[in-house]
Amino acid sequence: MKLREIILKNFGKFTDKTIDFDDGINVLYGENESGKSTIHTFIRSMLFGMDRGRGRASLNDTYSQYEPWDNPNYYAGILKFESGGKQFTIQRNFDKYSKSAELYCETDGEELSVEDGDLSAILGGLSEDVYANTVSIGQMRVEPSEKLSDSLKNFAANYYASGDADLNLAAAFAKLKERKKALEKEISAGRKKKEERKNALEQEASYIWQDVHRLQGEMEDEEEAIAKAQEEEKNKAPEKKRFHWRVQPVVMLTFIVLIVLCFIVLPRPWGYLVTLVVALLCGIYVWNRFKVAGENEEAASGEAREEPESLQRRIWDRDRTKEEWQEKSVQYNNLKEQIKELEETEDDFREQEEEISAITLAQEHLQVLSDQMQEQMKQVMNGRVSEIVEELTNGKYTHLQMEDDYSIRLWQNDRLIPADRLSRGTIEQIYFAFRMASAEMMQPEECPVLLDDTFVYYDDERLASTLRWLSQNKKQVLLFTCQRREKEALDQMQIPYCEKSF
Repeated sequence: MKLREIILKNFGKFTDKTIDFDDGINVLYGENESGKSTIHTFIRSMLFGMDRGRGRASLNDTYSQYEPWDNPNYYAGILKFESGGKQFTIQRNFDKYSKSAELYCETDGEELSVEDGDLSAILGGLSEDVYANTVSIGQMRVEPSEKLSDSLKNFAANYYASGDADLNLAAAFAKLKERKKALEKEISAGRKKKEERKNALEQEASYIWQDVHRLQGEMEDEEEAIAKAQEEEKNKAPEKKRFHWRVQPVVMLTFIVLIVLCFIVLPRPWGYLVTLVVALLCGIYVWNRFKVAGENEEAASGEAREEPESLQRRIWDRDRTKEEWQEKSVQYNNLKEQIKELEETEDDFREQEEEISAITLAQEHLQVLSDQMQEQMKQVMNGRVSEIVEELTNGKYTHLQMEDDYSIRLWQNDRLIPADRLSRGTIEQIYFAFRMASAEMMQPEECPVLLDDTFVYYDDERLASTLRWLSQNKKQVLLFTCQRREKEALDQMQIPYCEKSF
């Protein structure tokens, strides 16, 4: 990719400012606060967009820092660049209310979409993090961040494993982790639901058991009451069979003797009449006694019938209680069976657990593969960084090794030089070499190198060797500087460059 022209419609201090770029080295000279960093930020924002922070973060973010001085509601620009032999133009409006991005190919007139990833495809998948940690070096920021290390690890595992850097191992890890988390969440939710179901069943079983226990007690009480009533009824039975005289024999005998005496002793015919009257009176008395005795026996018989009816009601209550007890007992046993089944069904989540085991195994294999590939890439990276450092230091340092934590090991004629003995200028050359080697490895199409006052700690010799390397190895360089030493060094080495002053 090559930058051809930028138009700052309204960005920072600039309004309708146009700057065009050539191949090779472009020196953008300007005094401090002349807008060099604004142009540097503008190019990055045009390529990758710019979002406004939220809350307190918005007070000092990039959006607020470069918000137009005049007419801040109009916050826009245009960038023209070349990639893959075609000319492209991108227009952006950064205003939060009318934010937009338009991309089209000037070569064939095709309209493209930034939102659909067309710009990312044109840039070869170049991310903003990789851009900011390789070819784009801001003021006092030559040391790359850990994000570059992460990008290199991902690139290494992808490229050396498959030969295709477009594959994303980090995304694969994230996908596996997400799936594993989802499965674990599913198992956790299922077990929680199962536990809730078990608790509900146990609570219901507890209530049912209380009913069973209560009904059993009532049934025992009713059995005891029935047995007692039956015993009382049994004891009353002999009294019913005992014979009771309705008229006493002595009274009957007295009546008979009286009638005989009246018949014998009294003269006739009055004796017959008296005898008849006496006999009639005795008959009336006997009849009345029989009537009263019958009524008493009938009343006693009624009382005897009431007792069996009360006993029958007790038996019916007992049977009803027993039926309810049996029903509750069946419910309780069914609930206990359901609880037992819940306790025994541990295989409900076997499928998910097997998938989790498979995911864990895949993660382990991917990690082993990633470590192997990273080791291979580390050797290649250290080799290329060593070559660049050797050129930048004019052969003073021949071998360099940089670890994942950016700790540096440097050899000079097979002698290890501790990093704490290196000058700031040498360390910055090493970081510069690391950035350039990373860019060569991860970017399929070379991007322009943007250097914003990068060589502050370089002496003249280091500056000359670095500029020479850039002119020989990079197709386009944008060198932002507030000093004339870069131009003087280029003039002295007769390296062509294009100067832009503002």
